[in-house]
Amino acid sequence: MTATIRDIAIIVLALESVVIGAILIILTIQVWQLVRLLRHEIKPILESTQETVGTVRGTANFLGHHLVNPVVRVAGYASGVRQAVRTLAGFRRSSPGSPDNPPPTNGRGTGEP
Repeated sequence: MTATIRDIAIIVLALESVVIGAILIILTIQVWQLVRLLRHEIKPILESTQETVGTVRGTANFLGHHLVNPVVRVAGYASGVRQAVRTLAGFRRSSPGSPDNPPPTNGRGTGEP
């Protein structure tokens, strides 16, 4: 009786080893196909993406130097001129005591010293 159980156990272990071997072969083939996919399909996509990023970076630098900087400079000059005109026009219009230029206060809210 024990010999029969031993023989059945040996047969089961042998079949299990064959199944595990077949699964390992299938797993190895799947890993090989994944590596091939990464080499031949994903690597060119990554290279193309890196090239596109470089192009976008160059375009942004070009626009920054040739478009944005001059526009900002002109806007700054225009703002300075506008403020200068406001300041000069304000000196002409306002006199002490006018609504645009109230007399100075002593800190208590009254104009008396």
